[in-house]
Amino acid sequence: MPRRILQGTVTSDKNDQTITVLVERRFKHPLLQKTVRKSKKYRAHDAENRFKVGDVVRIEECAPISKTKRWRVVTEASA
Repeated sequence: MPRRILQGTVTSDKNDQTITVLVERRFKHPLLQKTVRKSKKYRAHDAENRFKVGDVVRIEECAPISKTKRWRVVTEASA
């Protein structure tokens, strides 16, 4: 099964080797046909503490690293 890759913005880098990434998705409402924005936060493993708040990154699913971390940073996304 392929691993999911998501793109989002770093909202927190306060914890050691961990960043919080806000991923936003857009979809059309099935009944109202209006574009809806939903967002979700994921905690991702950043081994070198390389990424700072505001960076746009790609994260990939992985085996559990801790109680809350199930994602790891793949690369910095190019705009």
